[in-house]
Amino acid sequence: MTRLSLKTARPAYDPQLTDIGIVHLGVGAFHRAHQADYTDAVLAKGDRRWAILGASLRSADTRDALRQQDYLYTLAASDESGERCKVIAALRGVLVAPENPQALVEAMCLPGVKIVSLTVTEKGYCHDPATGTLNDQHPDILHDLATPDAPRSAPGFLVEAIHARKARGLPPFTVLCCDNLPANGRTVAKVVARLAELRSPALGAYVAEHVAFPATMVDRIVPATTDADRARIAAATGLDDAWPVVTEAFTDWVIEDHFPQGRPDWAARFVTDIAPFETMKLRLLNGAHSSMSYLGYLAGHETIASCMQDAALAHFVSCLMNSEVTSTLTVPPGTDVAAYKQALLGRFRNPGLRHRCWQIAMDGSQKLPQRLLGTIRDRLKAGEPIDALALGVAAWMRYVTGVDETGGAIDVRDPLKDELRARADAAGLDAERLAPALLGIEAIFGRDLPVDPRFTAAVTAALDSLIRHGSKQTYETFRSTHP
Repeated sequence: MTRLSLKTARPAYDPQLTDIGIVHLGVGAFHRAHQADYTDAVLAKGDRRWAILGASLRSADTRDALRQQDYLYTLAASDESGERCKVIAALRGVLVAPENPQALVEAMCLPGVKIVSLTVTEKGYCHDPATGTLNDQHPDILHDLATPDAPRSAPGFLVEAIHARKARGLPPFTVLCCDNLPANGRTVAKVVARLAELRSPALGAYVAEHVAFPATMVDRIVPATTDADRARIAAATGLDDAWPVVTEAFTDWVIEDHFPQGRPDWAARFVTDIAPFETMKLRLLNGAHSSMSYLGYLAGHETIASCMQDAALAHFVSCLMNSEVTSTLTVPPGTDVAAYKQALLGRFRNPGLRHRCWQIAMDGSQKLPQRLLGTIRDRLKAGEPIDALALGVAAWMRYVTGVDETGGAIDVRDPLKDELRARADAAGLDAERLAPALLGIEAIFGRDLPVDPRFTAAVTAALDSLIRHGSKQTYETFRSTHP
């Protein structure tokens, strides 16, 4: 079959006639389904200043797949009416940072680059999820402080490029975080300014005073691409694409409008206060996703769509959102939160998205603080019950033991995997021992939750049920007691 390339496909514009205005760190599936899609539309309308140079901070896989097809790729979006494919041409290239760190720094110093955006996942910021502060003992941060001209971490690349631009008399780029961090602009600003300060107090002050970190809320479900996806998309398009991206038709992007060097005219919502949008999405979509992924995986469900076909598990998700999360939200003006929740349930049920529970379950130690624990703190402060939220936390605890309900191994992917497994092995499958062992990880739970008996009792009871009766019976019992 013919390979996708500029010779075989006709994008809406010639990418070779565009200029690089954005460097993106973490050029994975989500970026290619979300920010690159929005940017592709801007380029197609004629503003050719905003092509993207992608960068992988770890693997060469994306570069190697896309280089042979002129960095074009297919975006396949599905809803109940079917799947539609289009070619995205916004990527001008992909750098692989470990191969040549200085090349990436130089790219970030191009005069035309006005924005450096990021989707490096929560763990990519080398921070403490419970406090949002830089973990200055993280191995990559220690490396970047010792060898700043050859960084490894996303914060390290940002600081070195900001330093280099300052030395050359170039204005700083805007740093646009598109990851699911609470107050992501302020969090990344704090992390980057602290790393800069550790290098030089003057550089830290420069970052704090002169570099813009607008906050964002990103919303699109993007499963990992499978070989079945590749075959289906090739059959639909007649072109062989080494790495297409599959997603849902729904997409949303809310951005704090603070871009001193300019920005594309993205079809996003530009606001002055991002917090209500961010909190609503993190707690409703991401909180439900994480809770469902752990419970569903343990019960034998492979995908989120499969979870939603389980009436008792779908009831748990609705109860989590309606009975516990909604009361903690400040609903953004003009937003119909009931309609948003109803739409979420439909998106979760989308059979065209094979979003694996195992994929969503990754990096739970980094995700729990903003997806579940903030909501729990607000509920406890209001004196309200946390039954569904506690079950979500307990399901994570059961999952990270690394052993499923049949005695098989769980491939736990988490930056704290070794510590989680060591604590779980020492405690054994005993809720009275396992719950406090995992709650003792301050980087996740802070100092307040582990000493709050309302929280510890609810989580321990839920964990005991998961251990004794299994996930499916536990959430079926939840359904009968929480109609």
